[in-house]
Amino acid sequence: MSSQTQKANESSPLLSQQSGLEIPSHTDEFSHLSPYEAELLRAQVVVTPVKSSFFSMYRYAGKRDRYMLFAGVVASMVSGCLRPLMTVLVGNVAQLFVTYRPEYADDGYFYNPNNATSGNHTYNFRELMYDNMPEVSSPEEFKMAINKIAFFFLMLAVTDFFASTIAIYLFVDRGEVLSSRIRSNYLKSILRQNIAYFDKLGTGEVTSRISSDTVLVQEGMSEKVSLAISSITNFIAAMVVAFFRSWKLSFILFGIIVSVVVTMAVCSKYMVRFYRRSLAGYSIGGTLAEESLSSVRNVQAFSIEERLALQYDEFLAITELWAHRAGMILGLTSALIWFFMHCNYALAFFQGSRYIASYYLEIKQVMSTLMVIMMGAFWLSQIPPHLRYISNGMAAASKLYTTIDRKSAIDPFKQGKRFPTEELSGCVEFKDVKFIYPSRPQSIVLEHFDLTVEAGKTVALVGSSGSGKSTIIGILERFYSPIGGHIYLDGHDITELDVSFLREQISLVSQEPVLFACSVFENIAYGLIGTRYEHSSDIEKEALVRDACRQANALDFVEKLPFGLQTFVGERGFLLSGGQKQRIAIARAIVCNPAILLLDEATSALDTKSEGVVQKALDQASQSRTTIVIAHRLSTIQNADKIVVMSHGKILESGTHAELLENKADYYSLVQAQKIDSDNQPQVDEVIDDDTNSESEPESSSSTAYDTSSLDEKYDEKRDLHLSRTKTGHSVSSFVLQQKIESEEAPQESTLALIKFLTTLTKDKNHYLLLGAICAIVNGLGHPSIAILYALCLQAFRDGPDSFEDMLAKIRVYSLIFFLLGLVQLTSYFVCNSSLSLVGQRLVRRIRFLTFRYFLRQDLVFFDNKENSVGRLTALLSQDAQSVESLSGATLGQILNAFSNIIAGTLVSLIVAPKMGWVFVACLPIMIGTGFGRFSLLARVQAQAKTMSEKSSAYACEAVSTVRTVVTLTRERHIIEDYQKDLVSQGRKMRLASLKSSALYGTAQSTQFLVMGLGFWWGSRFVRTGEYTPFHFYAAYMSSIFAGQNAGVAFSYAADMSKAKSATISIKRLFDRQPAIDSWSESGERIPSENVQGEIEFNDVHFRYETRPKVPVLRGVNLRAKKGEYIALVGASGCGKSTIISLIEEFYRPLSGKVLFDGKDINTLNINNYRSHIALVQQEPVLYAMTIKENILLGTQEDPDSVSEQRIVEVCRQCNIHEFISSLPDGYNTMCGTKGVLLSGGQKQRIAIARALIRDPKILLLDEATSALDSESEKIVQAALDQAAKGRTTIAVAHRLSTIQKADRIYVFDAGKVVESGTHIELLREKGRYFDLVHAQSLEGSD
Repeated sequence: MSSQTQKANESSPLLSQQSGLEIPSHTDEFSHLSPYEAELLRAQVVVTPVKSSFFSMYRYAGKRDRYMLFAGVVASMVSGCLRPLMTVLVGNVAQLFVTYRPEYADDGYFYNPNNATSGNHTYNFRELMYDNMPEVSSPEEFKMAINKIAFFFLMLAVTDFFASTIAIYLFVDRGEVLSSRIRSNYLKSILRQNIAYFDKLGTGEVTSRISSDTVLVQEGMSEKVSLAISSITNFIAAMVVAFFRSWKLSFILFGIIVSVVVTMAVCSKYMVRFYRRSLAGYSIGGTLAEESLSSVRNVQAFSIEERLALQYDEFLAITELWAHRAGMILGLTSALIWFFMHCNYALAFFQGSRYIASYYLEIKQVMSTLMVIMMGAFWLSQIPPHLRYISNGMAAASKLYTTIDRKSAIDPFKQGKRFPTEELSGCVEFKDVKFIYPSRPQSIVLEHFDLTVEAGKTVALVGSSGSGKSTIIGILERFYSPIGGHIYLDGHDITELDVSFLREQISLVSQEPVLFACSVFENIAYGLIGTRYEHSSDIEKEALVRDACRQANALDFVEKLPFGLQTFVGERGFLLSGGQKQRIAIARAIVCNPAILLLDEATSALDTKSEGVVQKALDQASQSRTTIVIAHRLSTIQNADKIVVMSHGKILESGTHAELLENKADYYSLVQAQKIDSDNQPQVDEVIDDDTNSESEPESSSSTAYDTSSLDEKYDEKRDLHLSRTKTGHSVSSFVLQQKIESEEAPQESTLALIKFLTTLTKDKNHYLLLGAICAIVNGLGHPSIAILYALCLQAFRDGPDSFEDMLAKIRVYSLIFFLLGLVQLTSYFVCNSSLSLVGQRLVRRIRFLTFRYFLRQDLVFFDNKENSVGRLTALLSQDAQSVESLSGATLGQILNAFSNIIAGTLVSLIVAPKMGWVFVACLPIMIGTGFGRFSLLARVQAQAKTMSEKSSAYACEAVSTVRTVVTLTRERHIIEDYQKDLVSQGRKMRLASLKSSALYGTAQSTQFLVMGLGFWWGSRFVRTGEYTPFHFYAAYMSSIFAGQNAGVAFSYAADMSKAKSATISIKRLFDRQPAIDSWSESGERIPSENVQGEIEFNDVHFRYETRPKVPVLRGVNLRAKKGEYIALVGASGCGKSTIISLIEEFYRPLSGKVLFDGKDINTLNINNYRSHIALVQQEPVLYAMTIKENILLGTQEDPDSVSEQRIVEVCRQCNIHEFISSLPDGYNTMCGTKGVLLSGGQKQRIAIARALIRDPKILLLDEATSALDSESEKIVQAALDQAAKGRTTIAVAHRLSTIQKADRIYVFDAGKVVESGTHIELLREKGRYFDLVHAQSLEGSD
């Protein structure tokens, strides 16, 4: 096993379990538990592989589908039978040509085959050799016989047109339908899985399955099956005809045919095994890609694009390794088949000549047998490429069906106990609950946990991160199952209740709000699913939605959005600020008036002012229902009926806010940790009244209306690029952005340019490409060589009894040449396929690797575009490379082989018999034209299908990546219904195009019969007159026919060629895109680390997002952070604070004004060198599916292997996370899970801070860096951050003012402007905006 494979396996335990690679035996991680507990946990995570067969791919075919597929099979078989039947006609023509003697016909005497003498013997050839042949006594009769045979060819052409068209259409159409059902059932199965299943399965793998593997299944059960059946039927029918014509000769040849079948069976088994391992390798890499693309800001901030790309490439190496091995097996299969075929020819001609010499067989029997064997062998050689698609489909189906057939431990679709909601009071009881996460079976999270939440009461859970607070919500929502104890809802054990029914009674607002890529209205209306309003009219729903927005303090900013409630929020709501997303999530939670409300840090993303208003709304909403609140910001839970303080899964104390303060125990310590310094703070009693809190705050960039007339006029003439209104009513900045958008027009790409582009991607392997191409050309010369040898053998058969010895001598020589030619073809086919497979798999690996790199290279403007959603990009990463792969390896060899055959066959035809050859060659454009017409049509169809497929894949990916929110809202059925509608619509649009394409294919196939009939009819004229001998005719004719057949073969890959071209265009356009902020750029000034001071200054900065060019975000911002200063940015949600962070990181560039770093415009600095001096800790911590150690090391700029363990431990101690990590069974080597799902929010945040500190930055950017921490950890981490801030500039965005009261300067933002600045004490004395914010967060009044 290669080192790359080993390394990738070690970094991904999931790969080790699923890929079937050479992995050491896996020990049972649940063995230390009791059998009952182990079984409960195992049921939540274990996946049992499902083996799929060919017929299992059609498991979702109904009766109508089976009838249609049966008709398709029959049509394919009819099409396959026609060519062997044609050989009977060919044999009869050969008999005519051999027995017709034009030298006698010209003298008025026709050769009488009834009597001939040899020595002293008289032979009756009519009885021995020419039985059942029409008696030809004149040139006219010869002509009539040929005309009759030509008419039969016309009938075969008409039959083949209808049979081929029907067969291809039915299989393509049903393949589209059935693959859609597989997609639908796969998504349905995914959405019904318990959450523990996703803790180890990455969403990137799911995206890869639904966008890539389903395509493989579709290809494996549609057109390729029809072509395979036709080829197999052709072969079987050929054997039948051969045995009918001469059972003895056919039986002699049958041994070689058996060898071919055995070879195909054995090799196919290995191909399936290798392709399955190849798919397993990529699926894990797809998870890493999805994680990276969904956190691209973090990736670019830490400049870890290359590091992640190299890790991604490790998984691609596994895919390349096994796919290449499968390609070699395919090459060996083709090589052996061609060798056996040539052995077949050698033996057939050798033995056939002996039978003729002994008068056992007549010429027409031998020639029909030879011809039908040749035809059958040819189509047998076409089976392996089709089997490759079928094998790929079976391997992909195995992965898909493994998920589809998995029985979920917690199934929302399974019927369970329900009771009338009128009887529901909302009393929740936890009794002796024990819980362990299935993904971390060594760590006990809850043990002997008892808690009662009375109906209609509010219970708040507080405590340090990792104490089990979020776990309580997880098991109440039935994300997981406890391994001990019981949880009751109104006395009903929740494990007995219908899962969907339970979740419909509960609304959850999580710490990281998740919105879907649709309108504000749709996002909130999803909260009505499962209620009596689910199917109400939009008018009724809108009234409920507006009321919910009003309660969540969201209506004001929503109404100011460009389209109000109908405004598109972007993927995961990226067009809104964090606070706005949170308020919409709260509105979604309360719109259904739930019996139980779960708030997991529900107001963590809100500014102080909004928090107060929303908290009042939540307090009001909580009065009539049971509410469980998890909070780190204690100001939000002081009115709770009961506050429960937790630590390590146990309750330390409980009581009301006042009671716990009197106890002066753990809760009291938490309160003191959050207390804002009130020294020199004026009395605030009289400052703010209730009306102040009810006023709507200034809105963010995304919530400001399109009207720009509110811009301050004082900026109108201040700059060259000013923001004054023009005659059209738009600012100059609007036009700048609009022109940038309009200028991005993709150029057209020629096919030659695309081929050149692909060869540059494999330049290190192009010598193998050249070798494979040369061998493919040699392979293509095989058929013309066969044609010449065939004609020579036929000419030898023409010798009469007087020359039988000469005939046998010639045939022995020709048979030996056939055998030697077989050895040449054996070598060339294996080398060709192996070489092209190596190049093809390297090309696929390079495409995926470079596409991933180019994605990460793009600036944030690229990712802000809704067309570039993570789901779509992940799907493209998988599909585009796969589409190019379909035209590489064996398929490319077949195409090169075919074109070589066409050229060589044409030349042979024109050289040997030019008068006939020109007619034959003139027919080739007709055959090629029909194939090219199909290619052109399919290119357009594939472009349309790709767009539709990307849309549906992105929708499914969004659902899976937000699965916790989906199941909480019980949106599973809604998503499945929408997805099914999308797939049905896609299928309808494709139907007419499929019919046209199938008709063109039928035309191409039937044209071959027409050309053959024309060839015999035209060539017979020259044979009749004696101008050409049968050798000339057959050498020219067979070469042309083989050329025509190969033209059909070449364009049978029209669909693959169109897919590959479309994918290559997409890839090249990505590679050609030059981002405005290019992380690959070497230009710009580099500042040595020792010379960096760390000063940041904004000079009159104006900014708008390109996706919202009419919405101003920053309006003339001026601020300065001197060396070593701690600067804080505060203000309402959406006022532009996080945009400041983005501009400092140079994610975007201001439209006017400058951002200076040590007095230098950052636009003039080298982007990577500049970012190396900065570290960012975001509001929503980003971790990857790696170990904790690997996640921390992503922050370092050094070689990760050179960083000492001591340094890692040191930064973790600073972040108060070392003790927790050390308590884990695997310590720093513990896997974090996809997006860090195996860790709590606070744990993730502290690891993210450690990642920033290990970077030792000159500038530290904290975007709500401690928002997810409990009070105790916050105090410790804040002290660590304060210590870390010494000697470096720190810029912090904060809503929790206790974290920034010691800042050197605080900037207060409002509507994109700085309205106040100063120290904490200075701003309090001004009694302005900051004073209001402090008052709202003060806990003093509660004492």
